[in-house]
Amino acid sequence: MRHRMLAVSAVLGILLLAGCRASAVPGSAYASAGATARSSTAPSAASPASPVEGTAPASASPAMLTVRKTPAGFVLANASGYTIYWFARDHRGSPRSACTGRCLLDWLPVAGHPVAAKGVRLNAVLGTITRPGGMVQATYDGYPLYTFGSDSAPGQAHGNGAAGVWHVIPEKGPASSAVGGSW
Repeated sequence: MRHRMLAVSAVLGILLLAGCRASAVPGSAYASAGATARSSTAPSAASPASPVEGTAPASASPAMLTVRKTPAGFVLANASGYTIYWFARDHRGSPRSACTGRCLLDWLPVAGHPVAAKGVRLNAVLGTITRPGGMVQATYDGYPLYTFGSDSAPGQAHGNGAAGVWHVIPEKGPASSAVGGSW
């Protein structure tokens, strides 16, 4: 009986671990191989689990940045059209993000080296920081970038103004020759 309980516990532990890996911020440095991310592709059916700081990084792919019309106006978005946010508690140009631990339950770091989508010109310096565990996170004008876990479809901006510290990054619309602006 004891061996059977140990075997069941081991199987449950493996299934639990596999489930966490399959749903952990797909496409980011925290995801398992083969998963796709809302931060780079369409959302998955399962809601993502919080990434664990210190998890071994996956290879960093480019973080494609574009502009999308939302209820908040034209804003910076990822290649899938999900709104990108900045966190007021982050310090411009700092090598570290203030969004750690429980913050990562709702705010997903934009993983990879940022590049502007074809035909999009951004008026800010694109860069990266390295999070604990080695994940490369995209930055815009020195601020780390995030998507919001409650934005369930492209073009939503439910996180804008959240807790007074989460904000969209306004950009000029496609009618302008140079997409960008002060924020």
